[in-house]
Amino acid sequence: MSAGRTTATYDEHADWYNDFMSPTTGGEYIQRVHATLQDLLGPGEGTCLDVCCGTGAHAPALAGTGWTPVGVDLSGGQLLHAIRRLPVVVGDATALPFGDGSVPAVVCVLAHTDVPDYAAVLREVARVLRPGGRFVHLGVHPCFIGAFADWSEGPRVLLDERYADRSRSFDAWNPAGVRARVGAWHLPLADLLNATVAAGLQLVRTAEAGPGGVPDLFGFLAVKSPADR
Repeated sequence: MSAGRTTATYDEHADWYNDFMSPTTGGEYIQRVHATLQDLLGPGEGTCLDVCCGTGAHAPALAGTGWTPVGVDLSGGQLLHAIRRLPVVVGDATALPFGDGSVPAVVCVLAHTDVPDYAAVLREVARVLRPGGRFVHLGVHPCFIGAFADWSEGPRVLLDERYADRSRSFDAWNPAGVRARVGAWHLPLADLLNATVAAGLQLVRTAEAGPGGVPDLFGFLAVKSPADR
């Protein structure tokens, strides 16, 4: 996944990421991601826009709830894999190539740390959603996943003062993981929720999931107010 008026940083890692996030090789993690995504989104029909769709790994989960997934991403390398799983378009998440109020559902999965300005992405999500439309955010947990978090002594997780650092970082306890390869921007939990509300989206409910009692995923369902016409 890559978006947000920046370079497509995943292009050179697209093949690796496709294998990493494959339902057949991602194991328990990808199963947990998809179960949480489906629980938050719920059943429906019509287009569900997958913003920062990457390799299209989450298309089966969206289709499994009745939605018709359509993907958008900046990374051409990733989209070469995604096109086998869903219709796709090359586009920047901060300037989505869709009309105002044109889609009934939007998701953004495991991508908010890939963009320098997720608040801008949320504003675009609100713009393209129909009144009453659903938006699901699902990403790494802002409180427990980041350069500030060391999981090497699991199930204990060690946190440090870098939680307040919102800059991009390649620091990671796992040198073979995504963050060490492409870097990540940190978005504290309060910033994430405040940006969602500021974009005009109403929070409906939240979800956490993770192994050993410590959540590594955080997500929420929000809706666009029917009054926003």
